[in-house]
Amino acid sequence: SSRSHLIFTMNFVVKNASNGILRSSKLHICDLAGSERLKNSKSSGSTLTETKHINKSLSALSNVIEKLQAKSSHVPFRDSKLTFLLNNSLGGDSKTLAIICCNPLTEHFQESSCSLRFAQKLNKVELKALGSTNC
Repeated sequence: SSRSHLIFTMNFVVKNASNGILRSSKLHICDLAGSERLKNSKSSGSTLTETKHINKSLSALSNVIEKLQAKSSHVPFRDSKLTFLLNNSLGGDSKTLAIICCNPLTEHFQESSCSLRFAQKLNKVELKALGSTNC
């Protein structure tokens, strides 16, 4: 399906030649499907089910972001496969960047506004480095 999330993950392991210390890191490149208003999508059957799943995972991601912003003691990373896979990129010693694509046409204003509000919410999350070691 063209309406789905895509997560491409690269794992890196670097060994410091002078002291032998190994460092590992992970890079996730994610293309998230946009949310859709069910009444506007005119979806039915499997497409409707797919739309519901996409919206549910984006809602779970939004919930995780809200909990991170509030510095909650429990962040529900296990509420969806998406948030579970992105767990180590959304907290701790990580850097996160979001690029939002918006449609300039007036008939897509609501969806574009929703995307921009989501980006604004993402931008407010402060990730704290747990510590770093130079390689």
